[in-house]
Amino acid sequence: MSHIDLISRLSQPSDRKAVLFVLDGVGDLRTENQPQTALEAARLPNFDELARRSALGRIVPVAQGVTPGSGPGHLALFGYDPTQPEADIGRGVLEALGLDLDVRPGDLAIRGNFATADSAGLLTDRRAGRIPTSECRRLCRQLQPALADFADLEVVIEPGEEHRFVLILRGSGLSPQVADTDPQKTGVPPLVPEALSPAAETTARLLGEVIDRIEVEIAGEPAANRVLLRGVSLLPDLPPFGELYHLRPGAFAGYPLYRGVASACGMEVVPCGKSVEETLGTVEEHWDRFDFFFVHIKQTDKAGEDGDLDAKVEVLERVDAELPRLLELGPAALAVTGDHSTPAPMAAHSWHPVPLLIHSEFCFVDETTEFTETAATRGHLGTFRSIDLIGMLLANAGRLAKFGA
Repeated sequence: MSHIDLISRLSQPSDRKAVLFVLDGVGDLRTENQPQTALEAARLPNFDELARRSALGRIVPVAQGVTPGSGPGHLALFGYDPTQPEADIGRGVLEALGLDLDVRPGDLAIRGNFATADSAGLLTDRRAGRIPTSECRRLCRQLQPALADFADLEVVIEPGEEHRFVLILRGSGLSPQVADTDPQKTGVPPLVPEALSPAAETTARLLGEVIDRIEVEIAGEPAANRVLLRGVSLLPDLPPFGELYHLRPGAFAGYPLYRGVASACGMEVVPCGKSVEETLGTVEEHWDRFDFFFVHIKQTDKAGEDGDLDAKVEVLERVDAELPRLLELGPAALAVTGDHSTPAPMAAHSWHPVPLLIHSEFCFVDETTEFTETAATRGHLGTFRSIDLIGMLLANAGRLAKFGA
């Protein structure tokens, strides 16, 4: 019996509510040049007071040493094993679902970045300076006519947040087995679409033609003069989260990818703002509708990816100031963690374990007195894989039956 099958078998209906509070990319590093992590540098009186009444530990999103993307990181938090084929979901379809786009069986969905390259074609900024969303919308409107006359292929380009967009390819015989064109670094040219199997050779060629048309149109743009594609993917087929665990799940996330992951898992996605205050305000408004709440804060990850420790500290302090609003709702169990670490010194996702706090009436109150990486290494929960967290959270909420006689 798999882990998810076991937890599903033991899950039972209850009126006790559980909250998974995800501070995206919260984990950080101490280095010679950065002697404190963001959690250590921030003033977090509410989190520290909660830590004194909770159990701490660390989670490993995929496996030791493996750096996860946001999709696998969140799927693991929800109990799906991201190393298994059914949970190996490309970023493109997650972004598309998060934007509530029309994705049909057989469609390819692809996540794109507008990017900047110099006169030699070498990338200087993989995110085009994080152009405003309004600029992304303008570019997509400009590009759609250039993508309208492929034979036997429909191509749709839809704007996302800031520099992000989604491509949808609709036609027969399309394969998701095409490698990303994002080299994940600057100073090199974008990669050419490469087929990962013989069946994908036609799809890779078509994607190359799509890229060529786009880049002819945007060649004169000051910032967004290249595109990078990631996560060529089809619609997933996951067992619905609510049915697995016998609960009514609501997702509160302000950014498309995270709404898309929740939607792929069958959660009801509730529209909410992007700020900490708006997100928690929406949770308050819908508290009576659900018994499981996935609450997502993106700004910690964004600051980490920008290598901006001060900004990450500021976000954490804003979250801390709003934490009492969540606690006053009285969840039976609360888990605070991240989908992965995004250390400011690396300005990228990393493989480092993520700090975790679990609070409930029946959690083992350990000796930790603050919510930091170092405290988490000493916590009672130890270090375990993220896919085990859903069982810990549901158990603390009193929603798992005893196993066996």
